[in-house]
Amino acid sequence: MRRYAAGRCLLAVAQCLAVLVAVFALGTLLPGDTADVLRGEHGTPEQVAALREGLGLDEPAWQRFGQWLGALFAGDPGRSLMTGVPVKEEIGRRVLDSAVLGLPALAAVIVLAPLLGVVTGLREGTRLDRVLNAVAVLLHSVPEFVLGLLLVASFSLAAGLLPATAVGLEGAALLAHPSVLVLPVTVLAARHLCDLARQIRAGIAAQRDGPVAEHLRLLGQRERTVVLRHVVPNALGPAVQQFARCVEGLLGGALLVESLFGVQGLGTGFVEAVQNRDAPLVQTYALLFAGTAVAVHLAADLVSTGWRRAGR
Repeated sequence: MRRYAAGRCLLAVAQCLAVLVAVFALGTLLPGDTADVLRGEHGTPEQVAALREGLGLDEPAWQRFGQWLGALFAGDPGRSLMTGVPVKEEIGRRVLDSAVLGLPALAAVIVLAPLLGVVTGLREGTRLDRVLNAVAVLLHSVPEFVLGLLLVASFSLAAGLLPATAVGLEGAALLAHPSVLVLPVTVLAARHLCDLARQIRAGIAAQRDGPVAEHLRLLGQRERTVVLRHVVPNALGPAVQQFARCVEGLLGGALLVESLFGVQGLGTGFVEAVQNRDAPLVQTYALLFAGTAVAVHLAADLVSTGWRRAGR
């Protein structure tokens, strides 16, 4: 197990480095750079060239990437080319906004998905199962952007029950107005909640009618014991990988949801950094997102592997 874990950790590091190289290479293919963005349409070629030299953008791409990577290993991802503010500060001020949006969505998935999956799996074919499954399929088929617009139109514009946007609220101000978070958290969690719940439901249904469960019933085990000690644990094990994919989806969905509801989190910050061709910020955002996704998948892989070995 230790050798396997060490190999997976090395692979995770290689994956993060590959993402960084790919993101930087793609960034160099984009038209223009930060100097063009700062000077705009009214800057003369001489002014743009002087600014590019001052920002170090006249150096070869591979050299700039190597310098940034070396500084990163030293613990300093550099400064924003656009504002001159340290990258740590630029990203740090957005972490809380993303956290107050992503953590409740993640908590909803963790708590509700197993509950709904177990209930519907144990009652497969009943009216409750059919209704919840139909709702899950419907929510999964609606794109997050469309779902967000529908919720805003229904609960904000028509009913006036909830705020339609979080524009003007950042950091602690978001926590002081929790009603602002209801719609974005719902949109962010809906699809991933449905995915994980359906995965668990299928596992529960398969284990409930499987040969092991039937054998335990023939041995005189009570139904409650069979369900709690065999059916549920064996169904939740494979769902760990699906949970990792849900977390990865939450990272990607946050970009769209933050833009839709005006939350100034990491997703909108990444978009702004790409628009400004701000390479140090773009690279650090990419490392943060890729590192989180890789770490979650690594943890899920190790947990599911240990789960399988413990069940042998």
